[in-house]
Amino acid sequence: MIELNTIWRLSRFKKRLLSLIFDSIFIVSSFYASYWARLGHLERLEDARAIYVLAGTLLITLIVFTKLGLYRAVLRYLTFHALAVISLGTLISAMAVAVLSFYLDAPVPRSVPIIYGAFLCILCGGSRLVIRVLLSQRHAKGRKGVLIYGAGSAGRQLALALRNSDTHKVIGFIDEDVTLEKTVLMGLVVHNVKKIHSIVEKRKIDQILLAIPSASRSRRKEILDSLVSLSAEVLTVPDMKDIVEGRATIDELKDVDIDDLLGRDPVEPQPSLMEANIRGKVVMVTGAGGSIGSELCRQIIQYGPKKLVLFEISEFALYSIDRELNSLVCKLGAGVEIVPLLGSVQRINRLAVTMSSFSVQTVYHAAAYKHVPLVEYNVVEGVRNNVFGTYYAAKAAVEAGVESFVLISTDKAVRPTNVMGTTKRVAELALQALAEDQKQNGGKTRFCMVRFGNVLGSSGSVIPLFKRQIAAGGPLTVTHPDIIRYFMTIPEAAQLVIQAGAMGRGGDVFVLDMGEPVKIIDLAVNLVQLSGLDVKSESNPHGDIEIHFSGLRPGEKLYEELLIGDNVERTAHERIMTASERFLSLSEFSDLLARLDTACHTFDHESIRKLLLEAPTDFSPTNGIGDLVWNAAKQNERQGNVVPIPKSL
Repeated sequence: MIELNTIWRLSRFKKRLLSLIFDSIFIVSSFYASYWARLGHLERLEDARAIYVLAGTLLITLIVFTKLGLYRAVLRYLTFHALAVISLGTLISAMAVAVLSFYLDAPVPRSVPIIYGAFLCILCGGSRLVIRVLLSQRHAKGRKGVLIYGAGSAGRQLALALRNSDTHKVIGFIDEDVTLEKTVLMGLVVHNVKKIHSIVEKRKIDQILLAIPSASRSRRKEILDSLVSLSAEVLTVPDMKDIVEGRATIDELKDVDIDDLLGRDPVEPQPSLMEANIRGKVVMVTGAGGSIGSELCRQIIQYGPKKLVLFEISEFALYSIDRELNSLVCKLGAGVEIVPLLGSVQRINRLAVTMSSFSVQTVYHAAAYKHVPLVEYNVVEGVRNNVFGTYYAAKAAVEAGVESFVLISTDKAVRPTNVMGTTKRVAELALQALAEDQKQNGGKTRFCMVRFGNVLGSSGSVIPLFKRQIAAGGPLTVTHPDIIRYFMTIPEAAQLVIQAGAMGRGGDVFVLDMGEPVKIIDLAVNLVQLSGLDVKSESNPHGDIEIHFSGLRPGEKLYEELLIGDNVERTAHERIMTASERFLSLSEFSDLLARLDTACHTFDHESIRKLLLEAPTDFSPTNGIGDLVWNAAKQNERQGNVVPIPKSL
C-alpha cells in the first residue's frame, strides 16, 4: 500500500511517463505472446525483420495512443470513451503489425496481428480498470454508503450524479416494484423494499436518499414511517417541479421536509377566489416582512395586482421583502408596483393617509405580536399592537373606503389561556363590531377574519429550533410530553387566507381545516430518527440525542382549538369553514377600548386583566400577571422603592 500511495502522489507528468513505460511493456509482451500462442515457440522472432516490425509497431502504437488522448485521461474517472480509445488504438496497432510484416517480408503468421490486438486490448484496458478499482477503493474509505429509494428516472439520475462523488458511495436501489427485484441498473442491484432493514444493517448504510419527487405527501409520509426506525439518515431530492424549472438539481440533497411527515396533500387553490380581491387592485399587507405577511405578498404578486403596498415596522424585514418581491416581479414579467412603507399599526393617521393616498382596495392585516411568552412578559405592548393596531387599521380602512379587510387570526384566540390569544380574540371582536356597523349604515368595507394554527417554518416555530438542537448534538427541549398542535405549511396557509377573504360577506369568522393535530414529542422523535440518530432515554441509555421536558411556558396550553362553539358551516372550499361567534356592538366595543386605553396608559395591569376577563373572550389565565415591567415595579414597591410614572406621559 505504501508503494501504491507513492504512485498516487506522483505528478501528472510522471504518471503519464509511467503509463508510456507500461504500455511499451504491454506492446512487447503482447507481440511475443501472440507468437507463442500461434506457434508454441519464439524461434522466428530471432529474425531481424520481426524485430523491426516490433520496433515500428511500438513507435506507431505509442504515437497513436498519444494522439487519441489516452494519456490525458484521468484513470479515476475512466469512462467508456477511454476504453473506446484503447480499442481503436489496439486496432491500429494490429494493422501496423500486419502492414509492416507485409512490407518487410517478416516471418509473421497472418493470425498473429489478430491475437496480438486481443492481448494488447486486454492488457492496456484491463490494467487501467484495475487501477480505477484500486483508486475507487482508496477514495471510498471516507465516503458514506447510501441506498437510493426509487429506481425510477430520478433515482437513476441521482445514482449517475453520485457516481464520482467524493462523499457518497451508492450501494444499490430500493424499490417497491417486485418486477425490478434483483435486476441490475447501472451496475447497482435493485432490492425489494421489504429487505431494507437487513440491507441497512448488513451493508452499514449511512444514508437513505428518497428519489421519489413526484410522490404525494401522503405517500411520502407512509414511506417515511417505514424508514423512521432505521439507523440510517434519511434525505430527499428536491421537488420535481423545482428540478424541471431549473431551480434545483437532482443531487441537491436536503433534509426531509417536515410537511412530508404530516402527510397532508395541499389542495390546489381556486383561481377565481385567489384573483377576486387581487387582480387589477391595490393591495396592502400589514406586517409584510413577517413569515405569514411575506408569503401573502409572494402569493399576491402571482395574481396580478395593480399595486402592492408593504407596511412594516421593521426596517430590515421591509428591506428584505422589498428586494425579494422586486426580483420576483422581474422574473415573472409582471407590471406590479411595489410600495415599501415603514410604519406602525399603532399610528392610525399613518394608516389612514397611506390607504387614502394609494387608494387601497384590499387589506391583509398580518401585523401582530404572536409569540405567547413574549406577549405574556410585555402585556401593554401586546394589547397596543394586537388590539389597538387591528382596530386602527380597520378604522383607517373604513375611512379610506377599502373594499375588503382580512384579519389573520389564530387558534389561540379560542378559549385563550394567555394574553396573546386574548388580544387576538379582542381584535376579532373589533372587526365583528365594525362589520355590524357597516351593515347597518351601508358601509362598503367587508371585514372577515381567518383562524388557523401553527405554520411550519414561521418565526418562532418549533421545527427550526429542533433542527438546530439536533445539529448541536441536543438535547431537544419539549415543554410537555402530551402537548399537541395543529400544523400547516406557510404557502398553503397564505393561499387559504386569500381565498377565505374572497368569500367574506362581512363579519365572517373563517376557520381553516388544519387536519389532524400532531403530538410534539412524536415530531421530535421522528426528526431525531430521520437524522440517523437514536433518542437517548432510560430504555436506551446509549442513544445520541436526549429530549428534555422544560414544562409549559407562561400562558401555554396543552392543546389548541379552532372553534368556540359547534355552529360551524362548510363553504365552497373543502379546507375552509365558517363559524358564527358572539360579538359586541360598536358602542360596547368602543367603551371596552376606551377603558383598555386608560389602563394601558397608566400601566394598570390589574385593570387590563379584569377588562380582558370581562370581555366575551372566554379568557381563562393559567398564570398570574407576567409583565416584566409591572413585576419589577411591584418588586420595588415591596422594597420600599416607589417608581412613579412620569407626569409627562
